[in-house]
Amino acid sequence: MQCSPSLVRSLSSVLLALGVLHLWLYSHTPSRYGKHEEEEEEPPRRAHLSARCAWFLQELPAFLVPALLLALRSPPRFAPLGCRLLGGMFCGHYFHRTFIYSFLRRGRPFPLEKLFFGVLFCIFNGFLQGYYLIYCAEYPDDWYNDIRFTSGLLLFLFGMGVNIHSDLILRQLRKPGELTYKIPQGGLFAYVSGANFFGEILEWFGYAIATWCLPAFAFAFFTLCVIGPRAYHHHRYQACCLYILILINFFCSCL
Repeated sequence: MQCSPSLVRSLSSVLLALGVLHLWLYSHTPSRYGKHEEEEEEPPRRAHLSARCAWFLQELPAFLVPALLLALRSPPRFAPLGCRLLGGMFCGHYFHRTFIYSFLRRGRPFPLEKLFFGVLFCIFNGFLQGYYLIYCAEYPDDWYNDIRFTSGLLLFLFGMGVNIHSDLILRQLRKPGELTYKIPQGGLFAYVSGANFFGEILEWFGYAIATWCLPAFAFAFFTLCVIGPRAYHHHRYQACCLYILILINFFCSCL
């Protein structure tokens, strides 16, 4: 397999366009899954899969596709060291999301239609990021010393730490099998309503800076367009819940 710069540009442009489309579609209404699925007056009948199984199946292609592309390369290795580290950042994130995070999930069942589109995206993005790094990227031998790589790596690691810690706080909110929504407290949730979303956005912008390429920046932009609106709707949902609790406490105190 040979590098095709035009293919990389085309796929990156598609990713940017998908981000803009998602931002346009879901700026005012949240994507209907999780707690937002219950907001519909007459929710449509949908086939669902358990959260753990759905997240595993959805995230797995983003890890396997780059691994397959690497196996097909001759010789089967990254070069230079900076390129290997960048590949490790991308695959490391999805290794955690696939083989650790998915088995710790306690969320609501996941709609199959959302799972289908999630799998397609992970295949698409896994191919784009892996194809660029394995077949197209040209970095100097000392790229790991470049300020873009080091600053991007630090931002990526910080974002990943925030994301993992925030997910831990969210898991501890409910007992196993409990689905009642609770407002998260502690960690970065003290400052940001969607701390888990904020951490993932930081991750991929750090990755984009470290990689310094169009595919990575397209992915970071897409992540912002997808997770940003959901974080906004989570914030509104939490604010509404908080106001309701305040009113309930007020009326109870008046009785």
